[in-house]
Amino acid sequence: MTQTITDLGRALRRREVSATQLAAEALRRIQDRDPTVNAFALVDEPGAYEAARRADQELAAGLDRGPLHGIPVAVKDLIDVEGLPTTCGSATSFGALATRDAEVVTRLRDHGAVIVGKNTLHEFAYGATGDRSMHGPSRNPHDPTRISGGSSGGSAVAVASGMVPLSLGTDTVGSVRVPAALCGVVGFKPAYDAIPDAGVYPLAPTLDHVGLFAGSVEDVLLGYQALTDQPMSRLPQDSRSITVGWIPTSDVATCDPRIEELVHDLLTRAGFAPEAVHGFPGRDRDRTLFDVVTTLQSREAYEVHRHHLDEDRELIDAEVLARLENGRKVSTSSYERADEVRGELRAAVRDLLRTHDLLALPTVPFVAPPLNTRSMHVDGAELEVRSALLSLTLPWNMTGVPAISIPAGRCDGLPVAVQLVTGPGNEHLLFTAAQTLEAAAGRR
Repeated sequence: MTQTITDLGRALRRREVSATQLAAEALRRIQDRDPTVNAFALVDEPGAYEAARRADQELAAGLDRGPLHGIPVAVKDLIDVEGLPTTCGSATSFGALATRDAEVVTRLRDHGAVIVGKNTLHEFAYGATGDRSMHGPSRNPHDPTRISGGSSGGSAVAVASGMVPLSLGTDTVGSVRVPAALCGVVGFKPAYDAIPDAGVYPLAPTLDHVGLFAGSVEDVLLGYQALTDQPMSRLPQDSRSITVGWIPTSDVATCDPRIEELVHDLLTRAGFAPEAVHGFPGRDRDRTLFDVVTTLQSREAYEVHRHHLDEDRELIDAEVLARLENGRKVSTSSYERADEVRGELRAAVRDLLRTHDLLALPTVPFVAPPLNTRSMHVDGAELEVRSALLSLTLPWNMTGVPAISIPAGRCDGLPVAVQLVTGPGNEHLLFTAAQTLEAAAGRR
């Protein structure tokens, strides 16, 4: 759906359209477009119509639950929806039906949202490419021969293809922001624990975040406010006083210099004066941050999924299986040392955010590669695709701070994005700056 949540809500309240009609249009678009891009693992047509009729009846009776009332929404298929299977993209998880809604689904329903289905994901949410799933790969709507990114690829594709205006995903090392960037939509990872994860199947519990996708910053904000206990106050009207620290990608990872230049130019064009900050501890140690987060993630993922390794390992994709097996090898002392490095990174980021309201850098270092690509050359270096895709997003899961990805333009005809990071409690500045960048990039 190309209209914003605000536009759709206005039309609903003017009786120009009904929630039932919005649900029907979303289902029609899914039917027409999903065969090409594979955003949905499951479509719940009966449930969508039932919820939409209830939304119409409530509005007619004078009960208005807020901006999401009557709005079609999709959720990643590791989030429980009562009466539907939660497959996690894996053949190991088929059959069982959720007996209750996840807390985030309860909150969506409490705000009148209409759940239309569950989105395709990389198996167990354990991959950045989005092309390993029992349901098949989710595909980039800008070029279906390319990856969507992952692991929440289907959720990004559902929004980017205009099927729904809002979707939920999860982000462990970048799984919301990476597909948002590659598919050209807004993706937000809130602060750790800002959105409840009860009823969301975990991957690595100390790194997992529930996040949101939408076509605009405003729509992400509306969804975020519905999912949090304490909606933020009115956003500042002027972004000129917001200070932005620019993290050179050379301090973190290899990046296509064209993307770095495009993102930096957008910040300048939007009226910010990004000041380069140095000393970010991305490469100044024996192990890269990717090595550190891999130690944390793989040990935790092994503990979560060890029963699958014991009971039905032959049903797991070979790549995902290898990652889970690696977690078996992580010793307690290795995990504890990685956790110490995580603490050091948190302290370093806190220091940077004492002198700057926001930090900025690209979201991903290259545009979406072709499906099943596992290595590529960027700026003269050969990169492993998964680690490179996550290289600019993973620090903010390790530190648990809010981070948002906003479309910043195109390179080689494909979307690229800018990432903004702030400290918990400064989300109002993050969203204000994001809206300013959105306007400068020529988006709503």
